[in-house]
Formats: sequence, C-alpha cells, structure tokens
Amino acid sequence: MKFELKTENENHFNLFGHVFRSIISLALIIIFCDVAWKIRIISRHYQIEYNCRLLSVKKSKSNFKNLSKLTNLKGKQKIWEFCREFFK
Repeated sequence: MKFELKTENENHFNLFGHVFRSIISLALIIIFCDVAWKIRIISRHYQIEYNCRLLSVKKSKSNFKNLSKLTNLKGKQKIWEFCREFFK
C-alpha cells in the first residue's frame, strides 16, 4: 500500500507562473500599443509634409481637402499659412 502526500508547493508554483505570464502579456500589449501610436504620429507627420509639398507644386482642390482632413484647418488661407510654417 502506497501513501502519497501532496504538497502545496506545486500550487504556489502554478499560481506564480500564471501571474508572471499575465504580467508579461500585459506588458507586451502596452509596448505594442505604444509603438503603434508612435508610428501613427510619424505617419501623419509625413503625410502632412508630403501634402504640403504637393500643394506647393500643384494647387488642386483635392490637395487642400487632404490637408484639411489631416490638420483640421478650414480655409485655404489657413492651410497656406500652416504649410509655410511647416517648412521653416
């Protein structure tokens, strides 16, 4: 007849493993979200720069509309002033 005794060390180790995995997963999610946010900001900056350069070459209605959406500026004069300040 065998007599086995279960210890609670295994339960503590499993609990620690679950908590550790959860913390690592949460940290990775936060890091990836931060990277995605920064890439969005950089992308928006380059879109604005590209559209301002296009506007200086070709003054079309679609270029004004694109810049208006990106910068939340209304009116051609405000967009022109913004592009002038952008290239300083």
